[in-house]
Amino acid sequence: MVYAGQLDCYEKCNDILRQFLDLTVSTAQVYRVTDAYGEGSGKVVDASRALEPVKKDEVLYVQVDGSMVLTREDGWKEVKAGRIFTSGSCIDPNGDAGWIRHSQYTAHLGGSKEFTALMDNLLESYGRLGSRLVFISDGAVWIKNWIEDAFPEAVSILDYYHACEYLYAFAEITIKQKDAAVKWVEEQKGLLLQSRAEEVIANMQGPGRGDKEALKIIAYFQSNKGRMDYEKYRQTGAGLVGSGAIESAHRTLIQRRMKLSGQRWGLQGAQNMLNLRVIRMNGQWNKIIEMTKTDFRKAA
Repeated sequence: MVYAGQLDCYEKCNDILRQFLDLTVSTAQVYRVTDAYGEGSGKVVDASRALEPVKKDEVLYVQVDGSMVLTREDGWKEVKAGRIFTSGSCIDPNGDAGWIRHSQYTAHLGGSKEFTALMDNLLESYGRLGSRLVFISDGAVWIKNWIEDAFPEAVSILDYYHACEYLYAFAEITIKQKDAAVKWVEEQKGLLLQSRAEEVIANMQGPGRGDKEALKIIAYFQSNKGRMDYEKYRQTGAGLVGSGAIESAHRTLIQRRMKLSGQRWGLQGAQNMLNLRVIRMNGQWNKIIEMTKTDFRKAA
């Protein structure tokens, strides 16, 4: 019931259980059991590493971002999600970056301090990696500050594709001719990949002078220029410079189960579901199996 409950909406779980086990269970009971085990699993969901130790020739990638879910108490509320994987797990036999074979996920509905504390404990379990610990994220200030404070020796990369979105926005504001705007953006994207962020910023200074929104974009590039050494990053680990892995995690970990039509979640119920989703995605469902062997099942 718990596995079915975290996999799809409770109304559909009846059919799943009937088809596989020839059992008829009410929607309310599936909900009660799933929610009870989700709450009970909160103490173990991020307690242990799901990945092998990082090899000497590997780097450990960390990607963090937020995704919104609709709650009954507070309306739309952000789930902070993290995904961790090694460079070796996303390189195919031909040496190219490919599908990520093994990841560890974490998710928290609430403030950044609680989430970063979970991530700190998890990352510290890998030992001191120095520059072999690589973060890729967007320009969110809380993420940038957390990395600088907690892991000052780590490499912090601004998502290249996120930076490109700002280039397109800048061109739309400052360059009226579409063909000229596209050409300008492509030139700046090429400069970024050559680690020439200072030159890109200089190219923005003239056209952006006097426009408030353009100046905000320039300020964004100036505050993140130390995280835009893309030529170097592409020679490191698996050569990743984008945060597509965490964008994918939003869809598979959160949205596929928690953003279905008409859904609204209680705050505690949402976290309970996140606990179960994280445990399954981490390949640690044996933790739930062990819980069924104790007296905890009486509460459910």
